[in-house]
Amino acid sequence: MNKEFFVAIDLLEKEKGIPKEYMIEKVEAALVSACKKEYGANTLVRVNIDPVKEDVKVYIQKEVVEEVTNPQCEISLEDAKAISRRYTLGKMVETEVKPKNVRRLSAGAAKSVIIQGIREGERKAMQEAYENKREEIITATVSKVFSDNGNVLLDTGNGHATLLKSEQIPDETFVVGEKIKVFVMEVNKEARGPLVTLSRSHSGLVRRMFELEIPEIQDGIVMVKGVSREAGSRTKIAVWSRDDDVDAVGACIGNHGMRIQEIVKELRGEKIDIVRYSEDPAEYVAAALAPAAVNSVEFIEDRVCRVLVSNDQLSLAIGKEGQNVRLAARLTGMKIDIKAE
Repeated sequence: MNKEFFVAIDLLEKEKGIPKEYMIEKVEAALVSACKKEYGANTLVRVNIDPVKEDVKVYIQKEVVEEVTNPQCEISLEDAKAISRRYTLGKMVETEVKPKNVRRLSAGAAKSVIIQGIREGERKAMQEAYENKREEIITATVSKVFSDNGNVLLDTGNGHATLLKSEQIPDETFVVGEKIKVFVMEVNKEARGPLVTLSRSHSGLVRRMFELEIPEIQDGIVMVKGVSREAGSRTKIAVWSRDDDVDAVGACIGNHGMRIQEIVKELRGEKIDIVRYSEDPAEYVAAALAPAAVNSVEFIEDRVCRVLVSNDQLSLAIGKEGQNVRLAARLTGMKIDIKAE
């Protein structure tokens, strides 16, 4: 029986990621709970679990006293001497409890404690796994698509998590078995609520994808300075090179656009404007309004500027429903007023 128990907690550690020490603590608590239910709430219980010897022993303890006032946890000196002459006042008399002496009701209570411990252990192990991936990208497999609300159940390798409809790229569809990339937004450390919040619409997904796909960003030569995104439609990403010999924009596009195409494919065809970052605010604003050509940028006050463009560039600078200037304003942190010359 003891050997089977230790094999079981070894399997829980390997398959569920629940530390052996954690489960031993929970089993100890369960055995104490069972004995207190069996022999009384004031019963003193000692549990000895030895993983090396693969041995589990449970003892009921009673303190040796002159006058017994609580038989559950006390024994008279006379009765203690009858067991062994070595006992003196203040010592503990221990009696081993065999599992077969614990009734079904008490054993059921112990089982409930262990099952709850396994659930808590699984959640804690998953929390730690997700916490290590917070604000990073993970690859997950689509397990189920819910037709009623559009949510998607994903197998993340550490368990299952839900990609909410609100965190998906608009109008994208999923197929069971498909592998997709998701951004780990938040990890919930509370017992209630979803364990992890995943997203495909967050701007962090685009940032991390560039960091994964572009070697110069991985090497620290090219830096991502900012991202503004309207998922499913358009993203603007600002990049800057530490090395004058390395073109930040060219590095992100790649030969024949191969690097950027991989990212666009994962984002279901979302348009991406790669903007050259500049410490000169006027240059940065002009670059952020690409693909429109800007004639001049004039700062009216702090973080407020007026941009002049040719008549034929006005609609391009503003963008459909104001999207281009809106994304540029978010990217640069400026309020941008566009005028035609």
